[in-house]
Amino acid sequence: MSQTSTDVNLRDLRHKHPNDIAETITELNAKERILAFLLLPGDMKGEVFTYFNRTVQEEVLKELGSRETAAMLENMAPDDRTEIFENFPDLLIKESINFLSAEEKSIALNLLGYPEKSIARLMTPYYIQAKKGWTIKQALSNIKRYGKKAETLNHIYIVDKENKLVDDIRTGRLLMADEDQTIESLMDYEFISLTTTMNRDEAIEQFNKYDRAVMPVVSESGVLVGIVTFDDIFDEIERRDTEDIQKFGGLEALELSYTETPLMTLVRKRASVLLILFLGEMLTASAMGFFEEEIAQAVVLALFIPLIISSGGNSGSQAATLIVRAMAIKELGIKDWWYVMRKEVLSGLLLGLILGSVGFLRILVWQQAGFYDYGEHAFLIGLTVGFSLIGIVLWGTLSGSMIPFLLQKLRLDPATSSAPFVATLVDVTGLIIYFTIAASILRGTLL
Repeated sequence: MSQTSTDVNLRDLRHKHPNDIAETITELNAKERILAFLLLPGDMKGEVFTYFNRTVQEEVLKELGSRETAAMLENMAPDDRTEIFENFPDLLIKESINFLSAEEKSIALNLLGYPEKSIARLMTPYYIQAKKGWTIKQALSNIKRYGKKAETLNHIYIVDKENKLVDDIRTGRLLMADEDQTIESLMDYEFISLTTTMNRDEAIEQFNKYDRAVMPVVSESGVLVGIVTFDDIFDEIERRDTEDIQKFGGLEALELSYTETPLMTLVRKRASVLLILFLGEMLTASAMGFFEEEIAQAVVLALFIPLIISSGGNSGSQAATLIVRAMAIKELGIKDWWYVMRKEVLSGLLLGLILGSVGFLRILVWQQAGFYDYGEHAFLIGLTVGFSLIGIVLWGTLSGSMIPFLLQKLRLDPATSSAPFVATLVDVTGLIIYFTIAASILRGTLL
């Protein structure tokens, strides 16, 4: 691509959202990507850079000098810059911070000083504040003066002489009030805030609970230090849910996206869990070996082993999925285990009756229609399969619903009660249930 054509393309892009620009630049080859990025206006580089995936970010940083990197970081929103720093090599962080202006350097170091998973890492110090003694006219003047740099103008935050937060007021209320009114006349002293030490999961709960688009962040002593907007919280929700889904799918959570994760890292993350599951499934072979004599006497029982264990595993996975998600959105807690157990016992029993009836009828219909000859004891075999399905589906449902509570009690992530782990547990125990019922019903006939 010639420089002229690049300029033309960029002129077309400059009126688009930074995310759209980042997507277009990412689709170029490596050389054209760097050229296109360098030709962006200085104030646009930082915005576009935050939307690149990590691979492209690293590629761009290798081509930029320390001063160019610092100039780009200078124009970034503080919360976006902090997120970038979390993935930077330490040496590059040190060099880049030293090139920032004194004000931005102080902000960057302050944000990086908070614990890694704290909500303070996501906040921005750019917001509008006012004193309760001000008039509406003074407050609006302050908005015009500092509003351009503020992250959002949805609210104005009222602080006392010690800069402690005492209230927040929607900007719309200021616009509707008389200019000579005081801020205090609009105050109700009711506000919701986050603390700097609060972890991100707790902050997400607060945003969901109070349905807010932006929330102030205060220190332990109540001093207003920043705000967090919903776009940052939404990114955090996406990361958390992605991690939980990966864990529930039976693999270690990936630090990077699937496309950015190296092949060997992906294999390592998956192999460890697969190995554990494989060792668990070996117990299935051991269980079958224990009932080898019964299988030899009634080979027909082996036909239904896949049907039996898959039904139990599926019911367990369903229950685990429902409970883990309910826990994630705080619909359920440890105290609700008894309520869940009662509900899942009834659910498992009804589901087992449905599947057991279908399994029983299937054997009788196949026998009568001549599709397969189960022998003279087809009715008893049908009862064995039917009752086994009831027991195994009930056990699978109960196991899948209770394991997340057990993990939470042990202060472990309930999401690690993945569907494959539940299925493996039910596979092994399901065989025991199946052959125990078979031994009871078929003893004296086939066994």
